[in-house]
Amino acid sequence: MTEDTERHAMKMAKKKAARDKIMATKTEQRGLIIVHTGKGKGKSSAAFGMIFRHIAHNMKCAVVQFIKGGMSTGERDLILKNHGDICAFHTMGEGFTWETQDKTRDTEMAQAAWEKAKELIRDESNSMVLLDEINIAIRYDYVDINEVVEFLATEKPHMTHVVLTGRNAKDDLIEIADLVTEMELVKHPFRSGIKAQIGVEY
Repeated sequence: MTEDTERHAMKMAKKKAARDKIMATKTEQRGLIIVHTGKGKGKSSAAFGMIFRHIAHNMKCAVVQFIKGGMSTGERDLILKNHGDICAFHTMGEGFTWETQDKTRDTEMAQAAWEKAKELIRDESNSMVLLDEINIAIRYDYVDINEVVEFLATEKPHMTHVVLTGRNAKDDLIEIADLVTEMELVKHPFRSGIKAQIGVEY
């Protein structure tokens, strides 16, 4: 063993010992409130990654899409075709607000999505419930942030994970969340004239 290799091994051994000491203190297990927000791409993609992990572990889960309409997406098609028995999938929106241009209708649809979300979260057999783009519905006042925070704080079952995605997450939601990730936009192909592409955006 060379001096450099030995020094590296000793350094890694110290890191492992320190990490093991820290990990030994992490004993609590409970359902998390997880928020994916920010202007960067990947909020829903990361959330669906966790949904697919649940499916792979044969853990019951559910998805409620608040904004995205009837457009076919890879994740929805895959889940409905192959995993509908373990993952309930509800697309409740009719598209983005600039497409519908009908606030009353958008509000009604978002309220229906929120009622479905509460039903799925209350069902303790669901290990994870993804509320896709709910932050957009909250931002436009289709769903009341105070009601969302109150419900998550008082009615979410102890072991249920709830994931909330979308830009502009409200401070009140961030405050009660256990895990918050803000996707930062550095570059995006849309700004270079490249449209959304299958397998990347949907």
